[in-house]
Amino acid sequence: MLTHHRKPVCLSLISTDLPVWSVVETAGTLYQKDTDRFHLLLTAPPLISCEIINSQNTEDTPPQKRSSAYAPSSPRILWLEISPYRVIMTMQGNAQVSYRHFWEQGVYGVSRYWLPTESLQPNEPIRLRNFTTAMVLTGKSLPEHLRIEYELWADKVQLGRYILNLEIKH
Repeated sequence: MLTHHRKPVCLSLISTDLPVWSVVETAGTLYQKDTDRFHLLLTAPPLISCEIINSQNTEDTPPQKRSSAYAPSSPRILWLEISPYRVIMTMQGNAQVSYRHFWEQGVYGVSRYWLPTESLQPNEPIRLRNFTTAMVLTGKSLPEHLRIEYELWADKVQLGRYILNLEIKH
């Protein structure tokens, strides 16, 4: 039986060895699929983009920012499929970038990123591997806290260590 609950959510991503961090606080809808399987759907704030306009004489004048260039893009829909054994996170609905991560304890998962395309040709995803070093899901009947520690890899090059932390307030 599918049941759902509207809950405040805090989702954060930090790197332990790079200057990367992001925090999203929003309301999410938690759907219970089975006893220990859940889907969490949330809308993240839109990304702010800016365009740089080059001046006529690039040696004398720094680039100018267009005043209307700070218009936000479309909202981002985050969908997490959560179980004690694996987590899949998908971001879609943004014309700029989409991604899907697959995490499972002790397994090399796949992270795919779809970047915008300037042509009419189909856009192939960028595929990276992630190795999940730790995954902890806590909560009694509903999930309350999820912590995933993982390494991101491109072939044999490590692209950093990351911690994804999800808090669902009850």
